Amino acid sequence: MDSVRSEGEAARVKLPTAIKILIAGGFGAGKTTMVGSVSETRPLRTEELLTDRGSGVDDLSGVEEKKTTTVAMDFGRISIGDAHVLYLFGTPGQERFWFVWDELALGAMGAVVIADTRRLADCFPSVDYFERRGTPFIVAVNCFEGARRYDVEEIRMALDLGPATPVVLCDAREKESSKNVLVTLVEHAMRTRAPAQEPVG
Repeated sequence: MDSVRSEGEAARVKLPTAIKILIAGGFGAGKTTMVGSVSETRPLRTEELLTDRGSGVDDLSGVEEKKTTTVAMDFGRISIGDAHVLYLFGTPGQERFWFVWDELALGAMGAVVIADTRRLADCFPSVDYFERRGTPFIVAVNCFEGARRYDVEEIRMALDLGPATPVVLCDAREKESSKNVLVTLVEHAMRTRAPAQEPVG
């Protein structure tokens, strides 16, 4: 009888909802860093060393110290409370790898577009992509040391974002900062897709 009761109790245990999230943005904006800082598991990375073959193709202005680049995706996972598990897919930033975006975007609940104020125009393609697809997204401004600081409304104006799109400041290296970005996205996506649902806490 005890085994029957245990099986019945196990059947009533509610598994967490799996949510697919994209982390997008320009080359060197901090996508790989964010996935790595917040993932509960060792993140999967597809980084390769930058080589001379990228000369004249990859624009390194503002990120001259960068030595590697994502060529397919980054992958990580984080639990938000007991009810949700976020699966994070970091997209490649360079235009020559954009062909993988459509595959990565399938089934995504929403996206974080990471902006680097040293190269703000680099996140325009990500913003345009998610607007065209109708994918809920937020903009997370990665505050690099030594970079000029702007307030949220200046960023919103520069990117021509409507008032409904959240813009937040973050440090992609910090777990709590990155987690707050993800919670903001999930709450925004839930409001956009299913207004009757309660936000994630």
